[in-house]
Amino acid sequence: MAVPQDVAASGTTVAAGSVLEWIDKAAYACAVGWSASDTVTAYVGNVHFTRPIKPGNLVEVHARIIHTGRTSMHVLVTVETTDVRAREYSPATHCILVFVAVDDAGKPREVPTWIPHSEVDRSLQQNAQARLEPRKRIQSIMRAAEYTEEGSTPRTIFRFLAAPADANWGGNAHGGTVMRWIDEAAFATAAAWSSESAVAVYSGGIHFYRPIHIGHIVEVDARLIHTGHRSMHISIRVHSGSPRNPHDLQLTTACMSIFVAIGADGHAEPVTPLTLITSEDKALDEQARTLIALRAPLAMMPVELFRRP
Repeated sequence: MAVPQDVAASGTTVAAGSVLEWIDKAAYACAVGWSASDTVTAYVGNVHFTRPIKPGNLVEVHARIIHTGRTSMHVLVTVETTDVRAREYSPATHCILVFVAVDDAGKPREVPTWIPHSEVDRSLQQNAQARLEPRKRIQSIMRAAEYTEEGSTPRTIFRFLAAPADANWGGNAHGGTVMRWIDEAAFATAAAWSSESAVAVYSGGIHFYRPIHIGHIVEVDARLIHTGHRSMHISIRVHSGSPRNPHDLQLTTACMSIFVAIGADGHAEPVTPLTLITSEDKALDEQARTLIALRAPLAMMPVELFRRP
């Protein structure tokens, strides 16, 4: 059940960060069950928040393997919700996560090959395979982008220590917890530009490059880089490192989130256009437009085929 602690700042819906934590936990359990080993989150993409989750709703999160590589597992997760009195579940969110199996030394290890046994299995696997090459291009574009003090667009920076309560079984920050930090920083940026009614409608290209160790400094940097008529595209980058060397933080995670501001009628309101002043502002705006164009041709994941057992 979605409880008050899960609710966003608006108080009317569950925060996207809470949903992302649930997604990561379900997918992790699925990946561990398949590989019979510990796993780490490598990528989260195609997170579509299709319907808000209200406080007090019952929530079901379902995860299943849809493709495997030599050491990787692609997991489809769907989130369904219902009013506690109705018990008729409706889709709210879905996404794909990629986990890598690791041994006791933290090194990648091979996983059993998943073989599709039905048309549904094959359809889901084909969709996952079709995203492999575009994902590499998206990652390359995101890694190549430069973020310096030259940028003049709105920005939010959170800085804190990774606490023991944030740890996963391997002693590093849980992937779902990192995604919650990302959502919180992105929300602060979107709310400052629009209103506190800002909500996430999409999060994609969440790449995990290295683990965040407990006790290390965490810096979450969210920057508004592009606006549409009703949308705010926010790039978030997470850096981390030892407190003994606070000026040498390494990139651990990067992603792009899209927010809208919900009006009194329940629909997205127009947002103030972003003014691009510096060459970096213009380059990051172009990056966002390129990512939009790359994602546009991708077929939607056929989640309607994914039924609860």
